[in-house]
Amino acid sequence: MQTLHHKILGDSGEYLVILHGLFGSLDNWQTLGKQFSSNFRVVLVDQRNHGKSPHFNAHNYEAMAADLDYLLDELNINKCHLLGHSMGGKTVMQYAVNHPERVLKLIVGDIGPRYYAPHHQLILKTLHSVDFNILKTRQEVEEKMFSIVNNPGIVQFLMKGIGRDDQNNLCWKFNLPTLSAQIENIGEELKHTKPYPKEVLFLAGEKSDYILPEDEVFISKVFPNYQLQKVVNAGHWLHAENPENFYNKVVTFLK
Repeated sequence: MQTLHHKILGDSGEYLVILHGLFGSLDNWQTLGKQFSSNFRVVLVDQRNHGKSPHFNAHNYEAMAADLDYLLDELNINKCHLLGHSMGGKTVMQYAVNHPERVLKLIVGDIGPRYYAPHHQLILKTLHSVDFNILKTRQEVEEKMFSIVNNPGIVQFLMKGIGRDDQNNLCWKFNLPTLSAQIENIGEELKHTKPYPKEVLFLAGEKSDYILPEDEVFISKVFPNYQLQKVVNAGHWLHAENPENFYNKVVTFLK
């Protein structure tokens, strides 16, 4: 097994491990990570097939939870707080039900434990439209993506996934072939055998529809000791759209 790429911020306090969402990386959490590091030892993680972490043929939550377990062992972290957004939220939920003894408190960003139907078709179409054999500059890539998805926020986010290969050519840092082939797994329902007894904070974007009122029935069965709070003036990317409100809610919960 290979260790996930990660970055540690801060040198005192309890550990807070943060996992990003689909097509993201630990870079998405640098600013908030630095803020959290005044109270915690923060571990920012690139999940498998993302950022600078290894590429694998499999992409599912049991595998990602196993990756996280291996990383914590490598870092000699026996217990920690876990925070994950979207895909990362599903990963930390899976880890918590698998290893409740290693989790202090759990924070889940705008995702529930239920099944989500595939809904990333436009983003996948946009990513696959980029041919790095033809498009040689970041500007050319940006213009190509804008021609398909005319949304500055989405394009800016996807542009952060561009890196360079060994020949210094532009490339995607994430493993697009595997993520495309296994996109169904991103929405899979949480696998669990018994409820997770510890404290859980679900943070939902006020303008997001990822956590609906009817979802709380399933949430309460798996996570009976949960609370659900709204991040105001924010959609699914709640930590980016209202970082101050997001930060304050997390820190208050972890006190």
